[in-house]
Amino acid sequence: MSQHHKQHPRRYLHALALLTALTPQTTAQENHNSKRGLAYVGNTHGTDNALLTSTKSPISWYYNWSPYPPSQVPSQNLEFVPLIHGVDGASDPQTARQIDSLPQSSTHLLSFNEPDGTTGSGGSAIEPDDAAKAYIEHIVPLRERGRKWKISHPSTTGSGNGLDWLRKFNESCYKIDKQNGCPTDFIAAHWYGNFEGLAGWLGTLNEYYNTNTSRNPPLKIWITELALPQLDADANAQMMNQTLPYLDSQDYVEKYSWFGAFRPQDANGWTGDGVALFDGDGGLTKVGALYMGGENRGFKEGQRGEEGGDGVQDGARHMSISWGLLLSLTFAAGIFSTL
Repeated sequence: MSQHHKQHPRRYLHALALLTALTPQTTAQENHNSKRGLAYVGNTHGTDNALLTSTKSPISWYYNWSPYPPSQVPSQNLEFVPLIHGVDGASDPQTARQIDSLPQSSTHLLSFNEPDGTTGSGGSAIEPDDAAKAYIEHIVPLRERGRKWKISHPSTTGSGNGLDWLRKFNESCYKIDKQNGCPTDFIAAHWYGNFEGLAGWLGTLNEYYNTNTSRNPPLKIWITELALPQLDADANAQMMNQTLPYLDSQDYVEKYSWFGAFRPQDANGWTGDGVALFDGDGGLTKVGALYMGGENRGFKEGQRGEEGGDGVQDGARHMSISWGLLLSLTFAAGIFSTL
């Protein structure tokens, strides 16, 4: 630092602070704190993936029902959450090796997808007794292994069958280990239906795991599949307008992910295409624009991503940032010339 600057340290620091305030900042930390994630089914459209992982995106994490992260998601800003789908995967030594090889940003692990469901619908179809044995033998040790994974209980369907399965699973856990049962760090839940049903299901799980126990601190809930199936985009958007603010406001809800990171032609017959975040040409649907944070975050219906860059096809926004940076530097240069 020159002798002239040493004589005016306070003015120098004020100028630096002003330059920092005027220079556009990234939203990486804001994204990291976001609850919003993706249930990623494998979108092969590069522009869609670029938009989802752009610097303005509110998405902070994703999973794909597997311990193997997909090559189509290039962003290093998202936490990949591995999932051990069933008993065979849990007992395979390669699964543990793969999980240990993941980036250090991966800290949470999902277990057993819809064990109360059928394999034809994507479930793992596991009896509660068998799930408890496999969970204690293969999943629980990961909590003390390497990075000390935070593990979830199995994610059942959002139904009476799901709750009944969880009760039997926990009973089986304590038959095997009377002291500890099946330890868990968070709860994973699925919901396909309207907002009122979602709020009721989350309340039921919170009551079962937290209110009716002496557990302290209470377990957080992750909603890892969420959508309003077999209805159009307008109905899904209405449901989302109710749901997202509610989930963001609930302390016991830690994360959630919408099932719909695809185009209509890639939707399955059961959910229908009203849940899709993208239209047939890769533009954001009404649902997609809402999930990405809307115009407050620089996203609007019909907006498409682009290959490379930050994934947002919006020249005006880039130009405004460039002009803002130029003006900031020019202003700061004037300040420094007077110091």
